[in-house]
Amino acid sequence: MAFKYPVARRNESVVDDFHGTKILDPYRWLEDPDSPECKKFVEKQNAITQPYLENFYYREEIKNRLTQLMNFPRYSCPSRHGDRYYFYKNSGFQNQGVLYVQDDLHDEASVFFDPNELSEDGTVALNRTKFSEDGKTMCYCLSKSGSDWITIHFRDTETGWDYPEVLEKVKSSPLAWSHDNKGIFYAMYPEQQGKADGSETDSTLNQKLCYHRLNTPQSEDVLVAEFPDEPRFRIGACVSHCGNFLIVLPAKECKDNLVFFAEIGSLPDGPQGLLPLTQIVHKLDSDYWYVTNVGSKFIFWTNKDAPNYRLVSIDLENPSMDQWRTLVAEHPKDVLDWAVLSNKDKLVVHYIHDVTSVLQIRDLATGNLIKKLSLDLGKVSSVSENRKYPELFFSFSSFLTPGEFYMCDMSKPVIRPELYRKTKLKDFNASSYMKEQVFFSSKDGTKVPMFIVRKKGLKKDGSSPCLMYGYGGFNVSLLPCFSVMRLVFLQHFDGVIVYANIRGGGEYGESWHNAGRLLNKQNGLDDFQAAAEYLIWEGYTSSPRLTIQGRTNGGLLVAACINQRPELFGAAIAEVGVLDLLRFHKFTMGHAWVSDYGSPDDPYHFPNLLAISPLHNIKVPPKEVVPRQYPATLLLTANHDDRVVPLHSLKFIAQLQHTLRNHPAQTNPLLIRVDTKAGHGGGKSIAKRIAEHTDILSFIGRSLNIQCVF
Repeated sequence: MAFKYPVARRNESVVDDFHGTKILDPYRWLEDPDSPECKKFVEKQNAITQPYLENFYYREEIKNRLTQLMNFPRYSCPSRHGDRYYFYKNSGFQNQGVLYVQDDLHDEASVFFDPNELSEDGTVALNRTKFSEDGKTMCYCLSKSGSDWITIHFRDTETGWDYPEVLEKVKSSPLAWSHDNKGIFYAMYPEQQGKADGSETDSTLNQKLCYHRLNTPQSEDVLVAEFPDEPRFRIGACVSHCGNFLIVLPAKECKDNLVFFAEIGSLPDGPQGLLPLTQIVHKLDSDYWYVTNVGSKFIFWTNKDAPNYRLVSIDLENPSMDQWRTLVAEHPKDVLDWAVLSNKDKLVVHYIHDVTSVLQIRDLATGNLIKKLSLDLGKVSSVSENRKYPELFFSFSSFLTPGEFYMCDMSKPVIRPELYRKTKLKDFNASSYMKEQVFFSSKDGTKVPMFIVRKKGLKKDGSSPCLMYGYGGFNVSLLPCFSVMRLVFLQHFDGVIVYANIRGGGEYGESWHNAGRLLNKQNGLDDFQAAAEYLIWEGYTSSPRLTIQGRTNGGLLVAACINQRPELFGAAIAEVGVLDLLRFHKFTMGHAWVSDYGSPDDPYHFPNLLAISPLHNIKVPPKEVVPRQYPATLLLTANHDDRVVPLHSLKFIAQLQHTLRNHPAQTNPLLIRVDTKAGHGGGKSIAKRIAEHTDILSFIGRSLNIQCVF
């Protein structure tokens, strides 16, 4: 099929000088999403993409099956606040989950907050909530069209009445109630000019930590902490469990933070101005997060001198580092992923053991193990605890398990998880499928884990379509998780689902992360390509039947791999990808990513970024590559993505089509799908998710000529 791609204007006068190297940027004009020319380009791209996606023989069957599988009740873990329990439920086709309340876990629940009433199309989402200590007030955050910007609101939990104030210009903010229940600490960007709706591209700088008193206008909020010499700081904060301290945790990038504290328990009317901060951690060289405290002794989760993380006790009366005490030591292999306090004297600790969840109960005073909870191979998706009450809830999911919810009574002598609720799917028999974990050798001999899910008895003759997903960045661990779209691929494409746990992620701690970031970024790309070679060699699939998929950093992964090994894949799905590694740091929150990528403004990192940047390495495959073309490629982005702004995908598709437009061997499609009233992915409605998944599966099916089974 011949594709007539839109011709994007090239302005070859736009040239940047990076440390003496001249780099052409002909599509700089696509960085302005508000320009008529950019909008017209998007319209033309969608005009050729949508007909291609809609013209797949099994499209309606795919959409109907996705709709059918999506139609099941989805829940969150219950959480107790005051005398009542709250949980989210989506009955099936509701665009947004509804917050319910009940007086007892066995009573009938009633609707407490329904975000579906806020917009007809489901594009206003309840981003998150934070209840006051007494449970009488709920702080809740709303986002529109998928933007990371939120507005903060307050609701009386007894009457359902909303307070009049709305807090604006908020993004990447902590929410921390003072223990007198009178106000909340949050972070805002008061200097943000112009738009703040998710369609802007300006860098987000100069965040301020503020204190808001309930039932007062935002204009009266008190500035309590700022770092004017560090405009890129994002300011995390939490109130200690005793209520006497505010812990301030500023971070510049996506790893490493400082630690400060201020006494607030002796302020009867709350903060009146900037708080006097005492600094505990002075260098940005490790991660720290507050877990709990007993008096002046504070427990922090950290990777300081512990790549697999540990829990340390720091006495605020003598916080020097040489006086820190290890409460739970680093494990030699397993990653201590997080820890929370439950029932006043017990720690719930989550470990990652060979890319699967392990839960332990430990004694707060000694750190000693009390009990290890038995779990299947999968992921603890969420945990709900409150130190005041004995109940601990956690959810568990896996590739074939959408959700199991357990409750533990932490006050009992013997702690045992009890199944509280289980989600069931219609017309899907999980016992017909199998999951396995393999370890393959990467280019440099490193053993890399990978999960493979397939139908039992499926022949390993290379004929099966395969969908391989990867991420490999920012210390993110890719544990087994549930996806309706992937179930459709398994069941109706007779497909194989693969998760490759490549370097750059956090599956084996900070050392695994470091092995795939900065100058080691190529290691993750090599791992992903080696995973594909393993699948082909072992007969799980073949190159023409193999689709690779990734989001954000995973979109970078996919795009870089098709540049380097175009012949290895049949199709590629790059969603909201970071594709311009020479300018990513100039937009919204992109400056925080230099911790993983390095900065192009640094001559030390620039050559590496230029070598792997997807936008700058598109070329016609050499003659020795067979087939001599790029795989079928679909980019996905959205006009309100203010995390990875759409310009990355727009510039990449323009350059890709320009390079291969007249190449006679390029018969595979090179397309982009630009969504509207959507963002990076958070808060996306059910309707939009079904539409997106239908398009992705239709693209794979049509591009690889797959005969589906319905």
